[in-house]
Amino acid sequence: MAHQPITTRDHHHDHDHHHHDGWGGSFGSAVRDVFAPHSHDAADSIDDALESSAAGIRAVKISLLTLGATAVAQIVIVAVSGSVALLADTIHNFSDALTAIPLWIAFAMGTKAATRRYTYGFGRAEDLAGLFVVAMIAVSAVVAGIESIRRLVDPVPVEHVGWVAVAGLVGFVGNEVVAVYRIRVGRRIGSAALVADGLHARTDGFTSLAVLLGAGAVALGFPLADPIIGLVITVAILAVLRTAARDVFRRLMDGVDPTYVDAAEAALAAEPGVTGVRSVKMRWLGHTLHVDAELDVDPTIGLSDAHRIAHDAEHALTHAVPRLTSALVHAYPEDVRSK
Repeated sequence: MAHQPITTRDHHHDHDHHHHDGWGGSFGSAVRDVFAPHSHDAADSIDDALESSAAGIRAVKISLLTLGATAVAQIVIVAVSGSVALLADTIHNFSDALTAIPLWIAFAMGTKAATRRYTYGFGRAEDLAGLFVVAMIAVSAVVAGIESIRRLVDPVPVEHVGWVAVAGLVGFVGNEVVAVYRIRVGRRIGSAALVADGLHARTDGFTSLAVLLGAGAVALGFPLADPIIGLVITVAILAVLRTAARDVFRRLMDGVDPTYVDAAEAALAAEPGVTGVRSVKMRWLGHTLHVDAELDVDPTIGLSDAHRIAHDAEHALTHAVPRLTSALVHAYPEDVRSK
């Protein structure tokens, strides 16, 4: 019986998958992209797993600096206005910016080599960081909802309206810039956790936008608009939470885009010498993919030919599946069935 497991790691390959980011296309698709960014787990690929981890760390550093600058700008406004409400919002934004630190640690851990205990490496640290980010989005939704309801029941006068509006604008712009950047890089390197953190920054931007819109409505003589807008923003945060939780949960459950499986099966079936594809299994390890495949081959061929077929099939996989860095391909004689 020809039974040849072939294992390779860190294959460099290019794939062109073009997606329109941000606000392109119709208004409806742009709005949908805000709450549920389009993704096939990973859109575009970076050639090397270490390079993609470095890109993730760079994105975390830049976004942390940007959010830090946003918080400093808000602190200056707080000092000028003396608003306690603005101080509380600034502290909230600063603490949320620190969620980038677990991601930074996760990307750094992902570059470590596998050990005898952690034989698949440390890529799953990203998914654990993603859980933390999802929890922070949930906390933001709860806090925003409770505060909005409290202000509906017991209205609180909004003071320093002009400064409140400026702080809201600064917070929204800073968080949205970071959100777009994190989501774009997260898609590019295949990191669900980084995309989730981008969505988290977007929820903070929503909160700041609520501050801005509420201040404008109060200035126009509608004080209840502030908590009402807060409730609307809470619903928006819940929509973002659903998207982030879904993507992170899928990663934790080894979920992959079915089109990747289809592409792998088609590539394997098309290889010369392969008479059938028994199974294809995939799993994400951080922002890279691992594949296990079982193939049927002609039972009359020799061991070396079976080895060559399995090796060629593995090579075909690296060109058919984005973000694939390791594969294990088994070749079996066609008339032998696993028990």
